[in-house]
Amino acid sequence: MTIDANSAAETYEFGRQLGGQARPGAVYTLEGDLGVGKTMLTKGFARGLGITEPISSPTFTIIQEYEGGKMPFYHFDVYRIGDVEEMEEIGYEDYFYGQGVCVIEWAGLISEILPENCVRITIDKDLEKGFDYRKITVENLPENGSLGKWRET
Repeated sequence: MTIDANSAAETYEFGRQLGGQARPGAVYTLEGDLGVGKTMLTKGFARGLGITEPISSPTFTIIQEYEGGKMPFYHFDVYRIGDVEEMEEIGYEDYFYGQGVCVIEWAGLISEILPENCVRITIDKDLEKGFDYRKITVENLPENGSLGKWRET
């Protein structure tokens, strides 16, 4: 399915709705160019989980852990990862298959270790539709997932 977002606020709101319906053990992957809104969507996702502390991209630390929501939230940014073995060193399986929820930016870099049933999200710009327009493509969203006001294209 594809969703149209016409502002950073709409990207955030879509993320908030996704986070609000997330379940323990879920893994969400994010793909898209630099500056396309992956972290904005993640900020909304965290808010949907009930996390109120500031969310920032863990580009240099690979993972940020957040508590205080309805479940633990693990935000990965694997942009700077050199080898999948680095994920093994941080114990990725405990995160991917635990009782929290994961969002992984630049997930294509570690595709060989991703769970089969992860929700795959791609964010693209289309400057012909406006500077702030984003096309958000979602694959493998659970059947019980509701997108609220979002229209599919």
